[in-house]
Amino acid sequence: MHVVAVLATDGVVGLELAIPCQVFAVAPGYEVRVCAERSVTATAADQEVFRITSRYRLDDARDADTVIVAGADPDRAPHPRTMRLLREAASRGARVASICTGAFALAAAGLLDGRRATTHWLLAGQLAEAHPAVEVDPSVLFVDDGQILTSAGVAAGLDLCLHMVRRDRGAAVAADTARKIVMPPQRAGGQAQFIEHRDPVGDIDDLGPALQWMQDNLDTPMTIADIAARAAMSTRSLSRRFRAQTGTTPARWLLDRRLQRARELLETTDLPVERIAHTTGFGSIETLRYHFARHVGTTPRSYRMTFHEMPSDDKETRERD
Repeated sequence: MHVVAVLATDGVVGLELAIPCQVFAVAPGYEVRVCAERSVTATAADQEVFRITSRYRLDDARDADTVIVAGADPDRAPHPRTMRLLREAASRGARVASICTGAFALAAAGLLDGRRATTHWLLAGQLAEAHPAVEVDPSVLFVDDGQILTSAGVAAGLDLCLHMVRRDRGAAVAADTARKIVMPPQRAGGQAQFIEHRDPVGDIDDLGPALQWMQDNLDTPMTIADIAARAAMSTRSLSRRFRAQTGTTPARWLLDRRLQRARELLETTDLPVERIAHTTGFGSIETLRYHFARHVGTTPRSYRMTFHEMPSDDKETRERD
């Protein structure tokens, strides 16, 4: 049984505390513990809405396989015991995650130094200023940096928790869990769709044809000059408009799509890994392995062993066995 400990600090956001409890309670194979030092206040939009008392204390998170920090007031320093618990969890190899402003606790504990992370887009600047060693990306719904994961504001915790279920149990279990909580298994886009851009550059659809071309030609080597030519604009204009309209760079957008396609092929086909590397534009199996290790936290072959869809006959045989 995979133990998930959700830390409830005083002032915890009620919805962010409930999200991992609901997702991991619905998904099979998990034990959920809400761990708190004492009775704590739960909030919504900085208003106290209720108090909670848990039968689990902070020490009950010491043997958890996954430790999740729900968001609270980012201006309130985490308790030293909380930071010590997070450091110990990371040092013993547990998976550590945060929802929304929970990233501030992870950063205070030093777990985000040198890593890419995210939080609510309204507070991304504050996180970056307070912790300059953290590479803060305000454009995404969540960041999976292997052992350490962070999510954007509030509801993005659902995306992150479903992603962790997908990592642990496979796409089919994650999809079934998502259906039970009436949630898409994977939402398209990132926080960029929620950020208020005061001065959008160009028509919102002017990159549409170029994006579709990139998606349709993942196996083709392409430079920013190639993409700019397809979009009929200069490379400088392309970079500016791409960031304004998608919240990321052309290179990052392309990498994410190639990784997504590689994962789909590993899950649903028996194509050799080397063939998948070429089909998705990575060029070599070494390059595919590098990006998988950096962004997925495993190797392509290990990913396939975990998530590959078995033929129905094999599934029936395994169930009988």
